Amino acid sequence: MAWAATAALVPALLATSGCGGKADAASDQGQLTVMTFAPWGTGSTDRPGMPQLATAIGAEVNAQGGVAGRKLRVLTCNEHNTADGATACARQAVSAGAIAVIGSYSQYGDVFMPLLENARIPFIGGYGLSGPEFTSPLSYPVSGGTPSLIAGSGRQLVAAGCKTVALIRPDTPAGDTLVGSLIGALNPANVKLTDVKVQEKSTDYAAAARTAIGSDAANNCVTAALGPLPTVNLLDSLRRQPHSRTRLFSVIGSFQQSVVDSTGGDSGPLGGAYAVGWFPPEGSKVWDALRSTVRTRAAADASIDVADPGVQTTWVAYQVFQQALKRIPGGKPVDNHTLRDALDSGSPIETGGATPPLGWGLTNMLAAADSPRLVNTSVTFQQVQGGRLVEQQPGFIDVRWVLTGGPAPTVTPLG
Repeated sequence: MAWAATAALVPALLATSGCGGKADAASDQGQLTVMTFAPWGTGSTDRPGMPQLATAIGAEVNAQGGVAGRKLRVLTCNEHNTADGATACARQAVSAGAIAVIGSYSQYGDVFMPLLENARIPFIGGYGLSGPEFTSPLSYPVSGGTPSLIAGSGRQLVAAGCKTVALIRPDTPAGDTLVGSLIGALNPANVKLTDVKVQEKSTDYAAAARTAIGSDAANNCVTAALGPLPTVNLLDSLRRQPHSRTRLFSVIGSFQQSVVDSTGGDSGPLGGAYAVGWFPPEGSKVWDALRSTVRTRAAADASIDVADPGVQTTWVAYQVFQQALKRIPGGKPVDNHTLRDALDSGSPIETGGATPPLGWGLTNMLAAADSPRLVNTSVTFQQVQGGRLVEQQPGFIDVRWVLTGGPAPTVTPLG
């Protein structure tokens, strides 16, 4: 059986009056306050490594003398994967006078972004799970979020010769956003899509596996956009469902190095599999500084997996934050206003090769009414070789054409 895996908005101006909480997010003279939030202990979409890495970054920054002449105070908050939890975290950031929320994970942008907008607090480097992350003028995404991953996944599905595709994804608002991006990548090749919804905390995917495999026709493919643990459970259900011609795919974030390791490496179902990611593979030198920070400041914390795309997103977001602070002119206060000015300038910010240079000026915006802030439309193509995820194709692959409805480029079949 062949197993292949692939990786899972022009904004309105904000009103200048009427704020919730503090009108200005500014730190005292001794420190700059920021926040990172994500869910943990929920049993579904847990990302404890993101806030834990943020704490480690804060310790490393302060050990080196701080940033912008101040100590960095990093607050973390458990979002609990609920709207109420996301609201509570945003309110805590406002109350604490945070100058930014950085490298966070939540599918409830509809509730947390308005609170940050009212307090004029920039949201740097979210995971890209909700529409407001790509529409709000206070959002500065560092990756293309789920839309770009799914668009890249679709391009690999086409290159692999798939004629029908079943998408297994959570029955959530975040899951709903996946379908359009995948259809946009598949339609030019006349590939039919079946949308298979599952409960987010399910442990039994037998019914979903049967639906996805269907009649087990030639060139039928299955792709999934689930968390790491649900993906392992799904692989087990798919293995138990008789099929010989259906090929199995996945989405990076659910399919990552830890999943490859736990399913047997090259000798397991993901041996030779393809994947799509936002960033270079974990083994890239791009992540040397991340690995060093974890070793130095959080060696005993097993929750920080440097191969996890959430952890990598938090790392990239903090690099953007620090680079932006360096661009605030001397003599000006360092606060949420001057930080936004630096980010809005459009001048490219380098992320050490983790992404293409990033900018959020008007000329950087995506020509798509539903996602103008999605400025980074590049993904990476990866493959499992020797039990490790490595580059399948060097460099970044731009999937902007999928997200803007542009003409599809020629697809080179996968070898």
